[in-house]
Amino acid sequence: MPTIIVEGPPISVEKKRELVKRFTKVASEIYGIDHITVIIKENSPENVGINGELLLDFKKKQ
Repeated sequence: MPTIIVEGPPISVEKKRELVKRFTKVASEIYGIDHITVIIKENSPENVGINGELLLDFKKKQ
């Protein structure tokens, strides 16, 4: 059974539903099976670093 793992910033439940729906549709078409698992891992900005600084601080500068 294929498993798709997505890591990104927190999103609403409605957006998660849409993400799971779309990933499942595409993967099912490609693999030719209906059993696809999607795992969403949310990473808050204070737990992600980009170019030597926290994403939280990077966003504040923009």
